[in-house]
Amino acid sequence: MGQKKKKRMSENNVRVIKISKEALFEFIYENMIDDQKILLDVDPLSVSNSFDIDWETGQFIFCAYVSEDEHGNFLTLPEAVDLQNVMRNIPDTTPTMYEANRYKEYTKSELIELSKK
Repeated sequence: MGQKKKKRMSENNVRVIKISKEALFEFIYENMIDDQKILLDVDPLSVSNSFDIDWETGQFIFCAYVSEDEHGNFLTLPEAVDLQNVMRNIPDTTPTMYEANRYKEYTKSELIELSKK
């Protein structure tokens, strides 16, 4: 397949994209997946992800964790982890996504405790 030819814009036209909440959520999530190697310093092939958004506060949480143990068993976040509660109980991990040290690392036990508050 060849590259798609870019359409030239007229100086009188404005291109617009308007998307729903669901599409915005998908866009943020997919970009986090695509950039997790840079943003979270992980190998995307060795981690699984969990995420959530609070539409009232506009907060988004994205987590990466090892996807398999040394025996090849799939790992997940414990059911007791409630990402909505975790979002409410931790400070922002960074003021901007464009500087180093964007993430903070928690243990699964710590996330369980943060879920209870």
